[in-house]
Amino acid sequence: MTSTMTGGAAAVDTYWTSVDSPLGALLLTAGPDGALTSLSVPGQKGGRAVRDGLRQDPGPFRAAEEQLAAYFAGELKDFRLPLLTAGTPFREKVWAALDDVPYGATVSYGEIAARVGASRAAVRAVGGAIGANPLLIVRPCHRVIGADGSLTGYAGGLDRKVHLLTHEGALRS
Repeated sequence: MTSTMTGGAAAVDTYWTSVDSPLGALLLTAGPDGALTSLSVPGQKGGRAVRDGLRQDPGPFRAAEEQLAAYFAGELKDFRLPLLTAGTPFREKVWAALDDVPYGATVSYGEIAARVGASRAAVRAVGGAIGANPLLIVRPCHRVIGADGSLTGYAGGLDRKVHLLTHEGALRS
């Protein structure tokens, strides 16, 4: 059986569920092994959407649901979930660098470029890779800011970026 998602390639036996959060209903998708393949917020640029053929089943998402609840309650700083993304080698490298940005901290796009061995000229490509991150919140692209400290771009919307950074103590309310 083949299922499809918008914002991504066709997937075999893709499961989905919706989880309530302070940011709105989160859409989670996972493969048959339970590895999380996406986490989208309502209205997200390039976010996933439920399509015919996807299987609604909260079972594969119990750990994600528990960890997201703990995160939003201020009880969890590091997610420990199986993740499965499908990006170019460059995007995968950038996404892996996001995993190393600690809770409560921010880094610039230039710092991420340096971490992945990209030139200063490649900062736009790094920004594109970060903007294509399919795992919002769990893979913390919200912690990346402009070199001048400005809150530039976030596929989930700048209001949600502010909410997440304030929640983590990286911004004052």
